[in-house]
Amino acid sequence: MKQGFLTTHVLDTYSGRPGAGVKVDLHSISSKSVKINTFILNSDGRSDTPLLDGENFVIGEYELIFNIGDYFNKIIKLPNPPFLNEVSVKFGIANNKEHYHVPLLVSPWSYSTYRGS
Repeated sequence: MKQGFLTTHVLDTYSGRPGAGVKVDLHSISSKSVKINTFILNSDGRSDTPLLDGENFVIGEYELIFNIGDYFNKIIKLPNPPFLNEVSVKFGIANNKEHYHVPLLVSPWSYSTYRGS
């Protein structure tokens, strides 16, 4: 069986379009929080490469931090501080042979996520 990988996708439900330019930080939080990488999502609201893959895609606990305050401040005037600034999604990878996809549907006032495909 081939190695799994991690991806994400941001959908801006306020504007009805992909979350182009959203900054996403990936952390490993299995023993202590360690920042792995930062990604800027492309025009489709996705990263150009998997967030984790190959030998780096290991079983454990992770956190994605979506910097949506900065993103929405470019579209509309948000109050200071904004209602949502950073959206943190903590999740576990139990099988490193599978594809894990963590989509975020987000507006300046709400968000939802799920394990996608």
